[in-house]
Amino acid sequence: MRAVVGLGNPGPEYAATRHNAGFWLAEALVAHWGFPPFRRGERARFTEGEVDGVPVRILKPTTYMNSSGAALASLRADPAFNPARDLLILVDDFQIPSGTFRLRGEGSSGGHNGLKSIEAALQAQAYARLRIGVGPLPEGMSDWSEYVLAPFDPEQLEQLQTLKPELIAAVEQWLPT
Repeated sequence: MRAVVGLGNPGPEYAATRHNAGFWLAEALVAHWGFPPFRRGERARFTEGEVDGVPVRILKPTTYMNSSGAALASLRADPAFNPARDLLILVDDFQIPSGTFRLRGEGSSGGHNGLKSIEAALQAQAYARLRIGVGPLPEGMSDWSEYVLAPFDPEQLEQLQTLKPELIAAVEQWLPT
């Protein structure tokens, strides 16, 4: 089974924020693939289905961003689960321009607290991550947390919607690898 984990913060006050770009893409994948609605699980909301014969579980941690790794407990309990092969994290990144993304098979957290939590839970950096650009920080702004916890501006929302087919295609390309 492949696991796709969209990172974000639960609750309506965070729903439209840049930090929830991972949740947004997870929900877009569920709609695109026709998976059942998310249901409550251990430290995450999840759904499951198949994409071209590949079993896929999609999770949205309910632990808040900085503790996202706790939501991986059910995956780590499966002895057949290999994060380097079976895990894709969907995450926002203010260091990448809006309207772009980056898919990598492994790497560092880049200072992102959600990825730091994932790495601590896995004790490894070898897992795929799709970084969704929400940047750059506006000129003169130095508090990145204030920026990512603010809603997308209309131009960024339009860029995200335009990018959605490419993001879905990137996830689908990752699935059978």
